[in-house]
Amino acid sequence: MNDAANAARAVDALRRGWPVAIGDALTLLAIETADIEALAAFDPDHAANVLISAGRAITLKLANQREAAAPDAPVVIARTSWLDLAAATALADPALDMANPMKGPFEAVHCDAVDEAAAALILARHAGLLPAFFILPGKAAGATPVSIGEIQGYESANRLRIVARARLPVEAAEHCEIVAYRTPEAGLEHVALLVGSPNGQPPVVRLHSECLTGDVLGSLKCDCGPQLHAALKLMAENGWGILLYLRQEGRGIGLINKLRAYALQDQGFDTVDANTRLGFAIDARDFSVAARMLQLLGQEKIRLLTNNPEKVARLQAEGIDVIERVPHKLPPNPHNARYLNTKRDRTGHVL
Repeated sequence: MNDAANAARAVDALRRGWPVAIGDALTLLAIETADIEALAAFDPDHAANVLISAGRAITLKLANQREAAAPDAPVVIARTSWLDLAAATALADPALDMANPMKGPFEAVHCDAVDEAAAALILARHAGLLPAFFILPGKAAGATPVSIGEIQGYESANRLRIVARARLPVEAAEHCEIVAYRTPEAGLEHVALLVGSPNGQPPVVRLHSECLTGDVLGSLKCDCGPQLHAALKLMAENGWGILLYLRQEGRGIGLINKLRAYALQDQGFDTVDANTRLGFAIDARDFSVAARMLQLLGQEKIRLLTNNPEKVARLQAEGIDVIERVPHKLPPNPHNARYLNTKRDRTGHVL
């Protein structure tokens, strides 16, 4: 079985509540999908510590400011007699903080397998789960095996391929072609919409990360839906453009975790603090996927429609020549004004 397939099996095991062994150094059980029976089988001696991320640990006053600067770094919490599955779930899920305001005391202890622990947090994101585990040292019998390299290579842009394409007239422009991509194991299907026809000029390109709530349901909490439609309209007016629709919901943390972040925003946290409080990086998207999509289309010189200079830098680092950053400004509404200000003030967007 190839390396990427091993990572896919590990993702599936986590979602099913089965243990996973990372190399020979660490075996883990996802707190979110575990039940009492699974935990008892995994850890009959009640000796498993708890692994969380630094972003979550700082919320619990268990990490210093240097650690908090890398919110997706691993932090290990010592197991105590009262740290059962219910207590671990409250420890892992910030949505429960209001219902469980008094936690601890907890003790952060040395992590003997830092690289494996960091890979475990990445694996949780790939699985769409909270980054929190019961962990045991070594490789437990019966656990699904995976290596650090296999986790890092999961959803690798290098394995992305075009698998289908067809004519697709859309509301903004009747002359369009849709192109679908996927990797053999990960299952996520990214899409490019080619609007109009090549005219000898670099295309206007929009990197649009999937947003079910904004694109489909018309959410007013973000500006994703209006940005999507405005981008297509601009491409149609220019006669040539490419929309890359990336399956990286919630800045790469997945739909369910994005909804958890929304719940935290309802408690007063901004979009950045909500993500880090959940234990994720501020932005976990992989823009090498977008670069690979463009390369497969033979388009390596573009005009990028974005307010995010980081997208420009990330594409250029992947070999795409961004000859111009085209601003993509839309008016705010009463529900997303704070969200837009946070993007400007905390993530470097130009608004």
